This record gives sequence, C-alpha cells and structure tokens, in this order.
Amino acid sequence: MPSIQASALKFWVKRQHLFGSGEYDPQVQRIRMEKASSLMILHRNVQVVPVHADSVPAEWLIPKDSLADCALLYFHGGAWFMGSTATHRGLVSYLAYESGVRALSINYRLAPENPFPAGLEDCIASYEWLLESGISPQKIVVAGDSAGGNLTLALLVALRDADKPLPAGAVALSPVTDLALTGESLITRAHLDPILSNIGSNSIIPDYITAYDPHHPYISPLYADLRGLPPILIHVGDHETLLDDALRFGECARAAGVDVQTVVWPEMFHVFQIFVPLLPEARQAIAQIATFIRSHLETNLSL
Repeated sequence: MPSIQASALKFWVKRQHLFGSGEYDPQVQRIRMEKASSLMILHRNVQVVPVHADSVPAEWLIPKDSLADCALLYFHGGAWFMGSTATHRGLVSYLAYESGVRALSINYRLAPENPFPAGLEDCIASYEWLLESGISPQKIVVAGDSAGGNLTLALLVALRDADKPLPAGAVALSPVTDLALTGESLITRAHLDPILSNIGSNSIIPDYITAYDPHHPYISPLYADLRGLPPILIHVGDHETLLDDALRFGECARAAGVDVQTVVWPEMFHVFQIFVPLLPEARQAIAQIATFIRSHLETNLSL
C-alpha cells in the first residue's frame, strides 16, 4: 500500500494539469510547473553555485565535504518543453547530498523553440565541459527524469556512437524511451496515471521531434543498439503510463549485455522522487539511487 502522503500527492498532482489537455500552451505550462516546484525545497546542507557549462546555463549543487573530482550530471524532466534547474533543484540537491557528490544541473534548450537535437546537443556539451574541466569520465554519473531520462539514455548512445569516453554509470527516473508510443501501458495505466494520461493527445512530441522519425535512436533509445553502455539504474512507478518504456528498455539493455537494474515502485506515479521532502517512498528511492552513484564512483576511485 502507498503511504498516506503518496495518496494525497497523487490527488494534488492530478489537479496541476502539468501537461495540459488537448492543445497545450508552453508558456503557461512552464509557469505552472515553476510554481508547483515551490514544494520541492533545497536541501539545507547543499550550496547552489550558478555556472555556464560551455554555452549551457547550469548550476552546481555542492554538499559540504563532497569530492571535487567527481560529479553527478543531471538533466531535468518536463516533456522537452518545460522544466529547469529551478524546478528540479530540490530533487537534485537531495541526490547530491545523499550521494556525497556535487551535481551539475543544466538548462538545456527547450522545444518548441529549439526542437531535437538542440537539447541533446546541450547535454553532450555539458558532459564534455566536465571532461575538459579535468573530471575523469569514470568519476561521472549521468542522471535525469522523464524527458531528462530520455536525454540521459540518448547521451550514452550518442557518446558510444561517437567513440567518446562513457561515464561510470547512469540513472533514469521514469524515462521516455519510445516516442513512437507503442507501449501497452500507455493504455493499461492511463486510468491510474495522474500526470501523463493525456500527453499523447496534444502536439508535444511532434513539436519536439519535428520531421525526424520517432524511431531515431537518439529520440527513442528503445530502438538503439545498446551494446557497450555503462551500468544503468532505472526507476519507474507501477501507476504510470511510461511503465512499459522503462521495462522494455531494461529488457533490451540486458539482452545487449548491459548491467541494468529496473526497479518498479508499487502504486507510485511519474517521478515521485521529486517529492523527497514529503514522501517516504521518495526518500527510500533517493537512498537507493545514492547507493548506486557511490558504488560506481567508489569502484573507479579505488582503481
């Protein structure tokens, strides 16, 4: 059974209509998401330092006594058209604190003004900026939620394809992996999902991919060659339409020889981890993610 807090939050997030209904207005939805994020407070023991990662606006979230030569690179969610470092500052600050690793959270360019591949290019640029600043790829973990989880997985594939050094690991929270929208859970979980049940009814995806094929591996990592990718931790809620996106990607990655763990959280909703100050299930998830981050960075630190 979910906690009382989880049940209450499901009701609240459903009323936010974060992804609109029918035709969406990016400016209105962005403002609504920024206001809703006021519940996600910054961890009190984490410092925020604005920075530019190459040409990409970003911020460091730095826990006290964190290692300077390690980094968590974070890509926020928001269906590629909304969200920011501000909306996800609370979540990323808790990830940074619990893992003991400073986090670089970026503001990649958003659709529809900047459709694919602009956002992915910014993610690649920020990763390369970390390398150029002297951080070893084996001391970097990349993470993201929803659309940011999509960008996280697409980044791994793009780096591998370009024969560039890969990070030590990756974390994808409720990732979108199939923009062709073939997952059965889009239908079977629609009545349970308080956030994404109507996302397929508007032009969000066409505005992001424009004339590109939705099966493009950097758009839908489910269809990519996944061989050679680093260890991946995937979290997904049982009550979200993207359940099959996560499960099928995990299965394909495992078949390709990737060290992947897919964790399904019973009766949880899309990116519930963002409510870490309020939700016991979110705190458990953050602790698990932090263990994954530390374990892969510590393995490389001991080499």
